[in-house]
Amino acid sequence: RWFSKMAAPFQNYSGGVLLADIVKRNNLSTYVSEAVKERSLFIKSGAVVRNPLLDAREGGTRIQVPEFNPVSPTEEIMDGTATWGTSTAGYLTPQKIGTGTQIASICHRGFAYAVDDVAMLAAGEDPMLHIRNQLADAINKLNSARLFSQLAGLFGTALSAHSLDKAIAATSGQGEANFLTAANLAEARAALGERGDELDTLIVHPSVGFYLYQVGLLTFSTSALAASGAVTWGGGGVGVGARSIGEFAGCNVIMDPQVNTVIPGTSTHVKEFRCFLMKGGSVLEGVQQDLRIEADRNVLSKQDVLSVDYHTAYHVMGTKWTNAGDNPTNGTLATAGNWSATYDVDLIPMVELIVNSPLDTSAIA
Repeated sequence: RWFSKMAAPFQNYSGGVLLADIVKRNNLSTYVSEAVKERSLFIKSGAVVRNPLLDAREGGTRIQVPEFNPVSPTEEIMDGTATWGTSTAGYLTPQKIGTGTQIASICHRGFAYAVDDVAMLAAGEDPMLHIRNQLADAINKLNSARLFSQLAGLFGTALSAHSLDKAIAATSGQGEANFLTAANLAEARAALGERGDELDTLIVHPSVGFYLYQVGLLTFSTSALAASGAVTWGGGGVGVGARSIGEFAGCNVIMDPQVNTVIPGTSTHVKEFRCFLMKGGSVLEGVQQDLRIEADRNVLSKQDVLSVDYHTAYHVMGTKWTNAGDNPTNGTLATAGNWSATYDVDLIPMVELIVNSPLDTSAIA
């Protein structure tokens, strides 16, 4: 009797987790899209910013961004005569602000995988599961390679005035003057004049980034304690506990091996590495179609098939894609003649620095 009385109030209870709450449509595309954003160092650092104004969901092959050029007024002298001013008519002459159009070309990319049943039986594992688990990192690498190809093209022509090459052009003989140092970084900042102080992100190859780590661990060598001995740096001592370089010379540091997608320098010379200094938000991303992942089953070949495609564009404000064609390959993006600047390059907060590293003294292939 007690149980029946107590159970009644709960008969219409609708809380808790139901089967309908768990069984949902496969949202792999959404999950991977979110993972790409969460794992992308460029997005997390703020170097690359998603901008809906650059989207082209209504169609097209390129994105055009109208702009007003920076104001550069012509000063007029006023002297009270009837002929003062550039008009010589005794009044100020109205001036016009210039306009221009920035252009970004949309890149259409995709890839696919297939796994057959026999391979699954032989491996005793599900290869497709491993593929799905690695999609976000793989797409980030591909996006990074495309972005670095574009930056190489930009600094080849449009932003060449902001490219500083401190690497040695020889088969040997590199030294501290050729490495990434505070002095070289300060010189790179100076390329932007007073705007150099705005640069807050440093993107480097791991061979360069771990050189900064090495320098940070250096301590005074015990040999310096000898009578009349010179003070030197060495590898002795306790060092520090940090295993990564978060900041250097006022910049957040991002390490990415893709930064050398387009390797600078001459064959047989000591390997050179690109470093990019930029202000957060310098690179904008527009989307024509969101990342799409589709899966299917081929019953005739006994294969599970997975296809991926994404349609986006990276754009640096103040620059323009000048090639008549669109949907460029990475090699075409890296071609210097395909880019130009649409306004004063000193207003584009981005600098390229090329250096050597003592951690990789191999020759350029």
